[in-house]
Amino acid sequence: MISQELLEKYGALKKSFQKNEPVFEEGNLPTHYYQIISGEIKMSNYNDDGREFIQGIFYKKQSFGEPPLFLNQRYPANAIAVEESTILALNKPSFTKLLEENPAISIQIIENLAQRLYYKSIMSAEISTHDPEHRVLKLIDYGILYFNFPKDNNGYLIHLTRQQIGDLTGLRVETVIRAIKNLEKKGELKIIKRKVYR
Repeated sequence: MISQELLEKYGALKKSFQKNEPVFEEGNLPTHYYQIISGEIKMSNYNDDGREFIQGIFYKKQSFGEPPLFLNQRYPANAIAVEESTILALNKPSFTKLLEENPAISIQIIENLAQRLYYKSIMSAEISTHDPEHRVLKLIDYGILYFNFPKDNNGYLIHLTRQQIGDLTGLRVETVIRAIKNLEKKGELKIIKRKVYR
């Protein structure tokens, strides 16, 4: 979203994270703006039964964790590297200065946050009122628009595991697997070598 050159100009530092390593933890106060250079980050928390609920998954050139940074509130979820990842971290005072001196970037940040709020609103309605197949398809279609899933002759490759789809939609993995198989039978999805395509 923000160019690497501009972030580095304001003092952003590259940080590397191994798979399953936390970037920040639920309950901590935010100190930095984070943007992904490579890899994949998930924000999630756990319910009382120990079940994980994924709040969001973020990829190359995407940022994460801004709302608590702007509000100076504690993080409501953990941010964890799904795979080996490299991230740019810019401290809050420098990030604030960057936004003040670059109004066009501020508009981009607002648009990005508005998009996430829109997604949360759509998915909240889906989770509470629709059947599993509809939920899974809605999430996949959202992912195609905003996660930049790669496209080839088979269609869009859905770069989410069955577990991640479950954690993002509030469904059990078994239910996700059944929903995907039913959607394949209806011609909405393709399954090729265990990979899902839309």
